[in-house]
Amino acid sequence: MTQKTPPRLEVQHLIRDFAGRSVVSDVSFRINAGEVTCLLGPSGCGKSTTLRMIAGVDRQNSGRILLDGQVISDDSIHTQPEHRSIGLMFQDFALFPHLSVSQNVAFGLKIAKSERDQRVAELLDRVEMGRFAKAFPHELSGGEQQRVALARAIAPRPKVMLMDEPFSGLDNRLRDEIRDATLAILKEAGAAVLLVTHEPDEAMRMGDQIALMRKGKIVQGGAPYNIYNAPLDRQAAGFFSDINVVEGRVQGALIDTAFGAFLAPGKPDGSKVEIVFRPQHLKIDFDRSGSGPNPTPEHGTPARGIVERARFMGNESLVEFRMDFDGSTLRATVPAVFLPKVGTPLWLTIRRDRCFVFDA
Repeated sequence: MTQKTPPRLEVQHLIRDFAGRSVVSDVSFRINAGEVTCLLGPSGCGKSTTLRMIAGVDRQNSGRILLDGQVISDDSIHTQPEHRSIGLMFQDFALFPHLSVSQNVAFGLKIAKSERDQRVAELLDRVEMGRFAKAFPHELSGGEQQRVALARAIAPRPKVMLMDEPFSGLDNRLRDEIRDATLAILKEAGAAVLLVTHEPDEAMRMGDQIALMRKGKIVQGGAPYNIYNAPLDRQAAGFFSDINVVEGRVQGALIDTAFGAFLAPGKPDGSKVEIVFRPQHLKIDFDRSGSGPNPTPEHGTPARGIVERARFMGNESLVEFRMDFDGSTLRATVPAVFLPKVGTPLWLTIRRDRCFVFDA
């Protein structure tokens, strides 16, 4: 029988309290070699505390941390950070200001000088920083410092790479470039990567898996496509993008709305529910905008809204409507330029296959 390879990093039921306050509560996940998992959530949800426990700079109250199937931290074992084969990257880069670029990358490498010099040169070339080998950190831009920090982190060939908001100090254009380069290098190195971030776009761009964290717990995990298209609740849906919400009550497994009846399987009669959908799935019914509602199987009954605001956002236009049926505001995104005048009435429909029904 073939023995199953254990995950590179496994976290089991981590709990951490501070002064009687629960910060991390029963967190578990696993990451295989060469995979990137993004720990995603708002500030204060316990992401960085989880990372610190894995790094060994903080210790859990209970739970286990395993590396290649071997326990490195539990109630009785606590392997010191320098012996965990875990690399770290942080937002502030933490480069030594008195050391050159090559000296920063070489710091901590316990190998022969000739081998060390070769390793440093290879890494600096890999991150396109070879020509800056003799420069000092203050002579580099933020993006250049980030590349050096990456080279230093992977120099010892760590089995696990922990990254705590490492790109948040970079401007948007440079951030995308550095993120893509970093991801390629980490994949090539074969490390298991745990990236802590509060930015959904970053998690979607970087992660093979996303673990959505809230109030110290992982509330939902999965591949980016699945977690985006099958959110656990309204809050999870709203964390990844703007959302629209239509409220209603269930009668006979149906919710009656101005957009027609929606199915609500498993919801008891009389319960209050919310139909949640994203702005790109609120469609302007141009064919019938001047002639009134005409139901379709895919989109149901059109409902009339009055344009309150329209803004061009670059790749798309954002249009806000005040709905006739209840005075609520709904938002639609339209590709390219679409800027109707304020006060224009338009008929709107919803992509029913892109709606989520949650308990209110």
